[in-house]
Amino acid sequence: MIDVALRGDERRRIAEALGREPTRVELYAFDAQWSEHCSYKSSRAHLRRLPTSGERVVLGPGEDAGILYLGEHDGERYAVVVAHESHNHPSQVVPFEGAATGVGGIVRDVLCMGAHVFGIADALRFGDVATPGTHRRHVAQAVVDGISAYGNAIGVPNLAGDAFFHEGFNENCLVNVIALGLVKEKEIVHSFAPPGSEGWPLVLVGKATDASGFGGASFSSLVLDAENEAANKGAVQVPDPFLENVLMRATYRVFALLHERGITAACKDLGAGGVMGCSAEICASGGYGARVDLDRINVAQANLPPEILAVGETQERMIFALPPEVVASVLRIYNEEFSLPEIAYNARAVVIGNVTKEKRYVLTHHGQAVMDVDIETLTKPREGALVPSEMGGARKVETASGAAELDAENPLSRLAALLSSLDGCSREPLYRRYDTVVRGCTVVPRGYADAGVVAPIPGSPLGVAVAVAGNPRYGVANPQLAAEYAVVEAVRKVVAVGARPIGLTDCLNFGNPTSAEHYAEFVAAVDGLAHTARDLGLPFVSGNVSFYNENASGKAIPASAIVACIGVLNDVARIVTPALKQAGSTLRFTRDIEEVLRAIQEGTVLACHVVTGDGVYAAAVEMACAAVRAGSELGVRLSDRLLRTDRGGFLLESSASCAEQVGTVLGEPIVVVGEASRSVREMYDAWAGRLDEIYA
Repeated sequence: MIDVALRGDERRRIAEALGREPTRVELYAFDAQWSEHCSYKSSRAHLRRLPTSGERVVLGPGEDAGILYLGEHDGERYAVVVAHESHNHPSQVVPFEGAATGVGGIVRDVLCMGAHVFGIADALRFGDVATPGTHRRHVAQAVVDGISAYGNAIGVPNLAGDAFFHEGFNENCLVNVIALGLVKEKEIVHSFAPPGSEGWPLVLVGKATDASGFGGASFSSLVLDAENEAANKGAVQVPDPFLENVLMRATYRVFALLHERGITAACKDLGAGGVMGCSAEICASGGYGARVDLDRINVAQANLPPEILAVGETQERMIFALPPEVVASVLRIYNEEFSLPEIAYNARAVVIGNVTKEKRYVLTHHGQAVMDVDIETLTKPREGALVPSEMGGARKVETASGAAELDAENPLSRLAALLSSLDGCSREPLYRRYDTVVRGCTVVPRGYADAGVVAPIPGSPLGVAVAVAGNPRYGVANPQLAAEYAVVEAVRKVVAVGARPIGLTDCLNFGNPTSAEHYAEFVAAVDGLAHTARDLGLPFVSGNVSFYNENASGKAIPASAIVACIGVLNDVARIVTPALKQAGSTLRFTRDIEEVLRAIQEGTVLACHVVTGDGVYAAAVEMACAAVRAGSELGVRLSDRLLRTDRGGFLLESSASCAEQVGTVLGEPIVVVGEASRSVREMYDAWAGRLDEIYA
């Protein structure tokens, strides 16, 4: 029997739709396309509750990436393209390659929309890394190395992100990646065959196909089991960032050619379904069918079986649907002008098939049809979401506080311990491996503020801010509240630099959807995302669902709704950072987003930092530490009435007096609470160096 992740009822439904038993290739094709990873069959019904429209939305969910209006410059309307994905299973099994290919895939999702990629971000969740020599620590190290190696090699800055360490991720890490790009509205490229494209050639571009990544879609839709180690590793792709670098530059040239000639085309990244999945989706989404000759695919080795040619998830590949008159020029750009075959063995652009009027998906191999199915049946599996009455009761806890319990007599001792813990310490040893300023458009590099900021349009003051949030401590306690906090914290982070939030993305990481408890956690998280985003008037334009993040015994990860927020600044000169600026200024706390944005525009805010569940004290000390990093010797005196507060919001350093004052900036580097005091430099050293051993 062929080893696939399809359920028995799904196999029967496939046979009924075909009127016969599926061929070997067809079975693997349906296994990929009907997987949770590709089809969202168990989540789609609930995801419809998320808000996806708004005045800034140029393109909502449904294609490779979402698009948000940025602003106008020199008479052109510009937009931000953003995509958000997970690469959890591959990164747990083969951490370096799994994380690296996660970056490559998300970058191509943005690239294929016609955009110039200007940044990436990541959200990482690792297990207990305290003990040297464990696989958990290796995962935490190699994932960061993989992200760094790929992102640096393709010349895209890593702008933002976060990382948490929690025993709930001991056997299942999370690697979520976000990519952003810039496109003129009139130059957006879509991922569906456009009207009138019957007969158009399908052009495969990129690396030669090999056996790596075969079964990647179903692998990501199954529980990881150590007994399947060899097969799991075989399902992980092999990255080639240097080929990706050339592929990106060549694709920019192809898009420029299409725009020069006024040609509408389609482009799509090859995802977990390989050539089959990409060609089927690009044609089905336009209302067409497809015919593909597997013998035309450029390969890295001879005699690959047809199912690998069809479904293998070899990286660094895309498919275009192009009008015949431009195909020769596109092939020349890739194969001759940018010399893909000389960059990697047998990499190239090649015609592999055609868009067809009949809505069939046909694959041929050695002159014989090895697959012939209705294309809509292939690409649109039946939704399998559980209804609430079937879910039972998920574990709920009414509080999700992660704040430090501070000793009233000596609160700074407990605070120092928090800031030097894996939960509270600086992530700089991790992200210092990333190139955060390559391309020269970074305004605020990663780690210097709550959000990363870039100015992607040459000569324009328009800026884009991006931030990520999602705390697993909250997910353990209450999945709905955790999702709500993720939205609010991501929004606050972009507001803290002075940016107006315009849109959101999400990646929902949960256990087995056939478990009533785990599925209920997912549904609760969607509820939290939906009503919080609506309250804030923000749409979700891109996202991902990752199920089966659990071990073979059924223990799932903490419920993890991870959210990214995109913000816009009209003038990057007005950016605010968290570092304290001036002795004698006041510190004040607020939760009001509009108040913060207004104060920043008025110029009365000298510094701003988001207050998370660790409380106001922790935020204030982090602002003092940021000042140390910037070369200033400043401290803070804080009111002792802030003990045991975990209220989220903003801590502002203001040049104006105010009634909400909670502290004062001092001209010497000490932290004072009541009668207790502590050296900022001492706390900074403990905060900054905690991860040095792991990321030496």
